[in-house]
Amino acid sequence: MVWIIIFFFGLLIGSFLNCLIYRLENDKDFIKGRSYCPHCREFIKFYDLIPVLSFFFLRGRCRNCSQKISYQYPLVEMATGLIFIFIFQRADLGFWGILETIYLLTIFSLLMVIFVYDLKHYLIPDTAIFAAIGLSLIWGISQLLADRLTLVDFSFFLLAGMIAASLFFTIFFFSQGTWLGFGDVKVVFFMGLFLGYPEIIIALFSSFASGAIIGTVMIIFKKKELKSEIPFGPFLIFGTTLAFFWGETILKHLT
Repeated sequence: MVWIIIFFFGLLIGSFLNCLIYRLENDKDFIKGRSYCPHCREFIKFYDLIPVLSFFFLRGRCRNCSQKISYQYPLVEMATGLIFIFIFQRADLGFWGILETIYLLTIFSLLMVIFVYDLKHYLIPDTAIFAAIGLSLIWGISQLLADRLTLVDFSFFLLAGMIAASLFFTIFFFSQGTWLGFGDVKVVFFMGLFLGYPEIIIALFSSFASGAIIGTVMIIFKKKELKSEIPFGPFLIFGTTLAFFWGETILKHLT
């Protein structure tokens, strides 16, 4: 029952993230205003806003205008619900454990926004990535001040972010932005701050490997051409998630 409640809480947050993504796309206030259909502009009734279920009850169409609703909505909701379960499985009931859980829920919510936004628009939203970087710095400093993290360990997190960002900036600079966008540089800086070493290595390797595999498959099935642009942000987010939740397990099998 507890896991069902946590999963449903994640679905609700996922629903909010969908709203946030849409309003970022359209430069609208994401705090005020009711949800409405982007096609007919009619306000959506509360019983059509139930995460995942409403999508299937409505058969993926707006009740008012019958226009299709994107599969993005239920997929983001379900993915957020699953990630919330993974986070709560690691949760500690102590003071710092509760704060860490809130921190992680916020970070992965921001990563979900970045994942979807970059996948759709080939652009990393500054609002989300700067918030993630800021939160990671604040969390690291709080751990340092509370003697839960040594200055050396904190320095390694900073160094991991700076080295990863420097490597990506070099690729960005010499390719003139054709291989990687500057948004990716910001993301890998966050990844270093968030993951540290050696998890950042696992994250980057997983990102490049998954990107190469998906890219090759898309070329084979003629969804993309060899010179086509593919957003790399989603692969970086995938690598970050993999390294954070299963990085230690992967390292144990490699050593």
